Amino acid sequence: MQSAQGLNPLGQTALSAAERKAWISGCKGPALTDDERRFFADERPWGFILFARNIADAPQLQALCAELSALAGGTVPIFVDQEGGRVQRLRPPLAPVLPAAKAIGDLYGRDAHAGQQAAFLHGALIAANLKQYGINADCIPCLDIACEDGHSVIGDRALNDDVQVVALLGRKMAEGAMAGGVLPVMKHIPGHGRANADSHFNLPHVDATFAELAKTDFLPFAELADLPAAMTAHVLFSAIDPLWPATLSPTIISQIIRQTIGFDGLLMSDDISMKALKGNLGESAAMAIEAGCDIVLHCNGDLAEMRAVAGSVPELNGDAAHRAESAMAIIGQPADIPDFENLWDDYQQLMALTV
Repeated sequence: MQSAQGLNPLGQTALSAAERKAWISGCKGPALTDDERRFFADERPWGFILFARNIADAPQLQALCAELSALAGGTVPIFVDQEGGRVQRLRPPLAPVLPAAKAIGDLYGRDAHAGQQAAFLHGALIAANLKQYGINADCIPCLDIACEDGHSVIGDRALNDDVQVVALLGRKMAEGAMAGGVLPVMKHIPGHGRANADSHFNLPHVDATFAELAKTDFLPFAELADLPAAMTAHVLFSAIDPLWPATLSPTIISQIIRQTIGFDGLLMSDDISMKALKGNLGESAAMAIEAGCDIVLHCNGDLAEMRAVAGSVPELNGDAAHRAESAMAIIGQPADIPDFENLWDDYQQLMALTV
């Protein structure tokens, strides 16, 4: 990897956050194509995100992460969705199978101290595992509230149905990730638990009143408003903005996320290519930035779509650039956790209490 003052393989100098553009990109397969290399060099995404399609084995994953960093001339945020349960992009032998977040909430109900320890170790264990391959950011914790009437897309990904338990365990999980030098991204702000559809395929609606939401769904995010990064929900909150889902709503981002919840960290959209958002991707990307998102996330690795998104977002500037630099500072911290084997042994002993 080149130093921050060096040149990347395409002859470009290292880029600061303020010199990168306001988007995070996926890539198509386990190795970059020449077209992707040229495109990323030109369009300078702030970060990258990986999925199962990008992961074959340890040497391949390490090489891919190293090349993505080299293209940026140094450290670059490399994200993954590694929650546990259904949402684990890295699986054995690259990573142990972890339970869904609900199992930690269930443990808390039996033994509050053990539940908090398990939440911290869950984040720390994931961080220790990801860092060995070069991945330095994870989209955890999920702070959505478990809701009987909500769509199963959240389901056991939620820690609990009690807002204070979600906030407490979510903070412990985020602290575990940060102790391992991995940037946590809380999701899906301002709340996805009540949603009546899977936003991968359709636009969910939530009809609860502002007063109801302020007492429930919003609270875990407000309790963790000091965390460095958050991901928006592609959810339409009809009582607050009947026209636009949170990702595209200036009202929800300014009045709810920034004011009511009080979050002033880096705000990234959920995947802009999800079917909850209809219409032209470039227009959706521009609307997300205009609404108040700092960064637009595009995941599927389709180069034509990536061109549309990259052509519609600005270079990071102003508050967005400062927030991005603050998030990067988490990635730059050295890991402050014990070795992987000790983490895993302690975690397994704690989680056995749920049986």
